[in-house]
Amino acid sequence: MKLVRIKDVKPLHDHVVHIWFTDGTERDIDLEKYLHGPVFERIKNDPDHFKSIRVTEGRTIGWGDNEVDIDPDVLYYDLTPAWAESLETELAA
Repeated sequence: MKLVRIKDVKPLHDHVVHIWFTDGTERDIDLEKYLHGPVFERIKNDPDHFKSIRVTEGRTIGWGDNEVDIDPDVLYYDLTPAWAESLETELAA
């Protein structure tokens, strides 16, 4: 798996963003499935706050001063977020 980070991001509509990756690829991604838990409540429910999305120093996407972000590998490879994997494991037990 190669290390690909985010070069730029632009909010489009609802929770969909256009992302440019450092390897030259780009795509539209619906972030809805990643916006779970208390840390993402404002981002999910406040359209203006969602639109404040930016590329962080770590070359991922994030919001605000508290550095809420989403792992670029999860976005690039369409992986299951860690919180969802934990939930799936709990439900399977």
